[in-house]
Amino acid sequence: MKLIKPLLLASCVAFASCDGSIKSQDVWKAVDNIATEMNNANGSGGVTNDQVVAGLKEALNRGTMTGSNKLTALDGFFKDAAVKILIPQEAKNVETKLRAIGLNDLCDKAILTINRGAEHAAGEATPIFSNAIKQMSITDAMGILKGGGTSATDYLKRTCTAQLTTAFRPVIEASLKESEATKYWGDLMSAYNKIPLVTPVNTDLAGYVTGKAIDGLFLKIAEEEKNIRTNPAARVTALLQKVFGSVK
Repeated sequence: MKLIKPLLLASCVAFASCDGSIKSQDVWKAVDNIATEMNNANGSGGVTNDQVVAGLKEALNRGTMTGSNKLTALDGFFKDAAVKILIPQEAKNVETKLRAIGLNDLCDKAILTINRGAEHAAGEATPIFSNAIKQMSITDAMGILKGGGTSATDYLKRTCTAQLTTAFRPVIEASLKESEATKYWGDLMSAYNKIPLVTPVNTDLAGYVTGKAIDGLFLKIAEEEKNIRTNPAARVTALLQKVFGSVK
């Protein structure tokens, strides 16, 4: 490569001297394009299929680990407005009425303990993601690399959501009980149902929190994926730099 560019430059300059309309920046651009094509043809500058697969797996492992770690931390859900789990939409009227009669503390405790349940469950995602990443094919990897945006996150959604739901729900049920979320939610519903003429609300709390926890997890993974794709500084290994740097 050290000899290729000077030789190509000399050839291009010779042609340029015959036509004053050719600009110097065009010459350099031509040199770079030809040199890149020669490198790719020789297999020294291109990215191989194996490297694409390895690079995507490394990126996904980093993204899922970082996303999971952020959410398993104390207040990972509760103090992050993007993923904080609020009262279910069908029960918003419950919250409004109870706050109106001064039961703010009860509502706040219910929301806090719901988010604690999600934080406890987020750690269950790592082995599920790791298994899906190990099974990634060359076809999957090439589609993800060229897909751009959040195509890696979308791949994990397709392959992992069912397993995550199965794994998360029992952990969340146990956590909701341990953190007394179930109690506070029961108290919330009980207080609401005592209000005259209201329609009772029955929400599958564990199912609701499980779904929201998984949504929050994928949101964080998508953020990490976008960062690796768009921010060269986030590509902290030579392999990540090579694979993602090859995408134009």
